[in-house]
Amino acid sequence: MDEVRIGIIGATSRGYMATHWHNDEQKRSRVTVAFDVNQEFLDKFREEVNPKAYVTRDLDDFLSRDDIDAVAVFSPDFCHEEQAVAALKAGKHVFCEKPMAITIEGCDRMLQAAKENGKKLMVGHNMRYMGFVRTMKEIIDSGAIGEVKSAWCRHFINYGARWYFHDWHANRKNTTSLLLQKGAHDIDVIHWLAGGYSKEVTAFGGLDYYGGDKPDDLRCPDCPDRKTCVEVQLDIEPERRHQCVFRKEVNVEDQNMLLMNLDNGVRACYLQCHFAPDAGRNYTFIGTEGRLENMDHDQIRVLIRRSNSWREYSDRTYDLKPVEGGHSGADPCIAEDFLDMLLKDIQPIADPIAARMAVAAGCLGAESMRQGGVPKKITAVEL
Repeated sequence: MDEVRIGIIGATSRGYMATHWHNDEQKRSRVTVAFDVNQEFLDKFREEVNPKAYVTRDLDDFLSRDDIDAVAVFSPDFCHEEQAVAALKAGKHVFCEKPMAITIEGCDRMLQAAKENGKKLMVGHNMRYMGFVRTMKEIIDSGAIGEVKSAWCRHFINYGARWYFHDWHANRKNTTSLLLQKGAHDIDVIHWLAGGYSKEVTAFGGLDYYGGDKPDDLRCPDCPDRKTCVEVQLDIEPERRHQCVFRKEVNVEDQNMLLMNLDNGVRACYLQCHFAPDAGRNYTFIGTEGRLENMDHDQIRVLIRRSNSWREYSDRTYDLKPVEGGHSGADPCIAEDFLDMLLKDIQPIADPIAARMAVAAGCLGAESMRQGGVPKKITAVEL
């Protein structure tokens, strides 16, 4: 195969990844087909990606096409499992946006379908491709901080309402938990950099700011409090993200605190807050010889503990160069890795087993949280 013909499921939002597979510079792939339930999104897709693309609102029609070698799934989380499994069974390779699925069982069915049908599966954990994460990985692997013993992540989110509580994300039936939906990225990064998977988790959290007693059908443009509500949203995608964040159906936690015991002995924690005044991720890894910490996406610090050697004087700071491309340059990189997997049989760093283990930690963390912190054991993949 010299060229990969790609079909897109979900023609909007993350579906813009299609532009990395279909453009004048990309000679290894083209986007041939798009599926979405919304005709308006399909029309816009043809305008912005490929005017010649075949578009359809019928999934069976989409999967029956013989001009698709691989399918990229960018639909809402609760659709990932069903659509990815259907694509694999239809003989297509699959790129699936994270989280891989909203249940552990869903992930395992996807892995099984890929194995049974002899097709490749990749999950869109694009944070593995961000410059600051890759640099932290290199520093840890170099031995600069010794053997990693502890990993922390503080995740501040000041756009919680805008992207999660004004729409479908705010209900458990669609996401399981934001500890999974949003935290899957960070859990995966912790696993990757710390060199192990969670074997046991416990968690605490709650719905401490959003939710309430407002009607479920209340939308910001129609709200009598729209001139004074601090969470009002009138300027983005009116059909999807104007639901009141204080409506009754909201039942995902807006604060999540997860503790993880990894299978290699590393202790880790992940803290997430959706109503913080600022936004950013702060990772800290502590080893036997030092500490590694990122200052947002553009700076990394390494502090070396007293070692009775020259290393004692080796504290240093890394200033990262600015990059182009979505998600701090990660999106074009992960798109290329998907093509390398299909055209050159190169194993991508975004591994589906790792994606499943991130989902497992997120799902069982949510279960623990809703049971008052009861510890939960995580089982390995059995295929």
